Amino acid sequence: MDQGMIYILFICIMVPLLMMLPLLEGRSRLFLGYMMIGIFACLFAAGVNGYIKAHVDFDLYYITTNMTPVSEEIIKALPILYYAFLFDANKRRIIPLAFAVGVGFAVLENMIILTQNISTVSLVWAVIRGFSSGLMHGICTSLVGYGISFIKTRRKLFISGTFALLTLAITYHSVFNTLVQSESYKYWGFVLPICTYIPLIIFSVKSGKTSILKEGSEK
Repeated sequence: MDQGMIYILFICIMVPLLMMLPLLEGRSRLFLGYMMIGIFACLFAAGVNGYIKAHVDFDLYYITTNMTPVSEEIIKALPILYYAFLFDANKRRIIPLAFAVGVGFAVLENMIILTQNISTVSLVWAVIRGFSSGLMHGICTSLVGYGISFIKTRRKLFISGTFALLTLAITYHSVFNTLVQSESYKYWGFVLPICTYIPLIIFSVKSGKTSILKEGSEK
């Protein structure tokens, strides 16, 4: 895709969100802000991936299954690491923020892929893409955010723990890309994020209730 079109999509998505940002307060503004950071991360990753494609002698399949998961997960993780180590690493806050970054990333990525395949996409494609890719990016970033909530209190694990979290997110991302590009197993790729998302939601809800009960008993 022409780089100019990517910038056009970026502006069309970001400007309305930017206009809404001053009207929000507190956590709502924070979550929207991190979603916007995710959109910007996708723009930055598109440039990085374009540079990689132009300077390596590999086919698109190899690049999307072995290289772009690395660059994208590192780029998405940076704002979460920044927030966790400078402000707050509480998992009740960091997981939604991490998911917001991933969703923002997926929004622009889906728009880019849509314009690249405008003649072949359909309503079914949109539904599948939204549930699969959208959830995949959110889940990968949430995994990093959840792990960071533990690593921050165990400084000896900072380097090895951060590397392990990024490796987990990259592996999940790579497995997803491999499955969805496979003729035999692509439907497993579409289902994988949903199967991961549901336990994540159940765990988050239970953790939230447990935290509220603990706070109530302490009072």
